[in-house]
Amino acid sequence: MITYVIRRLIWAIPFLFAASLVAFALITLPPGDYVTTMAQTLAESGDQVDQARLAALRARYGLDQPLIVQYFMWIGGVLQGDFGMSFEWNQPVADLIWERLGLSFILEFSTLIFAWGVALPIGVYSAVRKYSVGDYVASVLGFLGLALPNFLIALVLMYIAVVHFGTDVTGLFSPQYRDAPWSWAKFTNLLAHLWIPVIILGTSTTASLIRIMRANLLDELSKPYVVTARAKGLSEWKLILKYPVRLALNPFVSTIGWAFPQLISGAVITAYVLSLPTAGPLMLQALLAQDMYLAGAFILLLCCFSIVGMLISDILLALVDPRIRFR
Repeated sequence: MITYVIRRLIWAIPFLFAASLVAFALITLPPGDYVTTMAQTLAESGDQVDQARLAALRARYGLDQPLIVQYFMWIGGVLQGDFGMSFEWNQPVADLIWERLGLSFILEFSTLIFAWGVALPIGVYSAVRKYSVGDYVASVLGFLGLALPNFLIALVLMYIAVVHFGTDVTGLFSPQYRDAPWSWAKFTNLLAHLWIPVIILGTSTTASLIRIMRANLLDELSKPYVVTARAKGLSEWKLILKYPVRLALNPFVSTIGWAFPQLISGAVITAYVLSLPTAGPLMLQALLAQDMYLAGAFILLLCCFSIVGMLISDILLALVDPRIRFR
């Protein structure tokens, strides 16, 4: 197992290099650059466009250099922990992304725990009590969760909260804590607001995991080893939880692989609707404004989270499922 982990980490180095090339190419692929976008915005608003100022900005940020030079300037700074300056915000990229990534991690981790905690018992019950009333109810709720977009659920919840209860359910903090330094009071305020976006974002994931768990467990319950264990007199729930459920847990563990990248890219529209200060809206804004260093940092971190998520998922799969062995 240790050899496998080391080998995966070594292979991650060329993968990250290739991912950085693709990320930089995607950022610079649209015509023009940040200065061009800024000049177009000024012209559309009727302001005077100073060409000398635009040329000075290009020289300041190295946008007048060849693309290969711009790439090595960017990746060289990243290797030293410097993600560059955000053109639009005129701040270091690191100062803009870390707090949002932290909030995104808390939100995504809480959503994942919620989805697992709800989907596991419901999926097991639906498989064991196949075609019962509870199974039909869980199936209907699962299909609704898959069919309804998260942002639509957020809009409905916002309407109900404002019209019927006179309260605001947007954001992750109360107004007095939004710009306040971190403290125990701010953390508890975050927990008080966190459950609403967790339920909204976890609806589709929970519904999907319920259906997957039900299908996998039904497949395991029909196998000969279950019939043999039942014939030997093993109690029903002990039999189910000890063997078939353990083997049907693979999709739950594998969700870590795609959950980590969603720290940045997931639920952008829902984050806009709920005014969540997470990483997704800032990344979208950086891409639209062609803020090269800010968008590049997000995409590169997205690739890093993908590698870490897949590595953790593979290791846990090997521990949970005895059929999986790495050599």
